Amino acid sequence: MSSWRDRLSQLGGKTRFVVCRLFIHLAGQEVAPLLGVLNQAARSAVEADGDLEVLGEGLVEICQSILQYDIYWQAAANEGDVFWDEGEAGDFVTELFTDSAQRYLSSPGLDQATDNDESLSLPITHNLIVMLTVAYEGEVPELEADLADMSTLKKGLKSLINLHYQQRLRAIQVHFSPAQLGDELTSDQVLLNFPELIPL
Repeated sequence: MSSWRDRLSQLGGKTRFVVCRLFIHLAGQEVAPLLGVLNQAARSAVEADGDLEVLGEGLVEICQSILQYDIYWQAAANEGDVFWDEGEAGDFVTELFTDSAQRYLSSPGLDQATDNDESLSLPITHNLIVMLTVAYEGEVPELEADLADMSTLKKGLKSLINLHYQQRLRAIQVHFSPAQLGDELTSDQVLLNFPELIPL
């Protein structure tokens, strides 16, 4: 349901921008392969110098992988805001980027190549937090609701995929903790660094 301000701005022909961030907590030894998907998407984004099309393809792959791992979902949260000024929306994207990047172990070590033999002895994390931040044009009710519920979260992830194919995404950021195989995120660290999470 749109507010009177939304309707007024629509009459004035202004573009509606939404910036939102999703947090998804997955738990279990089997979630470790998802780190490979996340790191591959991060590498592709760096190699493509932040090209939005490449970022979008990575986002689609990440969302599809998270949907396939739904039996490991533990908790989720989301936040966001509506803007009628692109600059203000961009400032909020930057603010969320800075916050996500400062979360515990959420910066991928893309330079650190790991020997395959060595990786066999690395500890495997049982907790994984994925933070997806996007900015898009228009209105998507599935993303502008409380997503701390299994069915609404599934709809929200599918909406992110659709936004890429509809070419409505204006910014995409992906952060995850831990950021690489061998780093561990304990249950206490999850509580301390991601207090907004709501059990599913």
